[in-house]
Amino acid sequence: MHTEPPQYPAALGECSGRVAGSAHTRVLVYEPGPAGLRTSRWVTEHRAQLVDALDRSGAVLVRRAIDSPGALDEVAACVGGELLDYTERSTPRSRVGGHVYTSTEYPAAQTIVQHNESAYARSYPRWLFFAALETAATGGETPLADSRAMVRQLPRELVDRFREKGVRYSRTYREGMGLTWQEAFQTDDPLQVERYCEEHGIEHAWTADALRTRQYGPALIAHPHTGEESWFNQAHLFHSSNLPREVTEALAELYPAEDMPRAAHFGDGTEIPDEDMDRIRAAYDACSFAFPWERGDLLLVNNLLVSHGRRPYTGNRRTLVAMAEKVSTRRTGPGSYVFDL
Repeated sequence: MHTEPPQYPAALGECSGRVAGSAHTRVLVYEPGPAGLRTSRWVTEHRAQLVDALDRSGAVLVRRAIDSPGALDEVAACVGGELLDYTERSTPRSRVGGHVYTSTEYPAAQTIVQHNESAYARSYPRWLFFAALETAATGGETPLADSRAMVRQLPRELVDRFREKGVRYSRTYREGMGLTWQEAFQTDDPLQVERYCEEHGIEHAWTADALRTRQYGPALIAHPHTGEESWFNQAHLFHSSNLPREVTEALAELYPAEDMPRAAHFGDGTEIPDEDMDRIRAAYDACSFAFPWERGDLLLVNNLLVSHGRRPYTGNRRTLVAMAEKVSTRRTGPGSYVFDL
């Protein structure tokens, strides 16, 4: 089922609205008037319309709306309710204050590939809130890609295969190679890590110098109300082909396969071909839409429907993020899953 793009109001309170994007991914953009915007009041008054827009298009951009981490914390809570901590971490971030974090702290020259936040985990945030407090001199956009459009863009046989098999995510946490287990699980207590893994369906084993984990998840998840499927996994991010070939070869000389920092396989343990990853990345490229950040921008994203990434940049860039409403996956039949809303 494919929902036709809705007609949005030309104005929402003191903001004028328009639709931006591509044939695959749409963003509803709101521009405040000359008097500016009292953002917390505005999002509270128009929360129902904003949530409806997020449940349809998947992303809303509000210009000149946020000027501090505290403002982002307040506005995100007005829309999403209780905000979430960043747990079961996959990338380095720092808490700025309250429930506001820096966006992923990777070097400016690197691309952060498209992904739905925490799609490898048993639970994940429904709402993401980004704020641009400082914009890069060049680059630094946050591309968006509609996860429903990804299903339509990918070859049917590939989609069917991933739907049937799901994804297995493997990680090895060790000092000096990506995140340590202490950073990923936000504790120094191995017993707390073991308890977390047992409660969240994560297989785990300690070695002399590391922690190995394995977890399984679906590749596609359907919306319980519309029946539309989202391409909702991070196989392409965990897969060895996400690294430069020389890095993968160097790691293979250092560690056996089971000790690689990250790996992705089909849920039955078989290899995912590099060719599948190439098709998935090409589909993300085709479906992505990016806009230039402006200082003070607020971007609201429905994480269940839209993936995000980051393009390389020059100069200084400060983009913050908050997350709200924990969602989990419910199995409804063989190879069939829905977001448990």
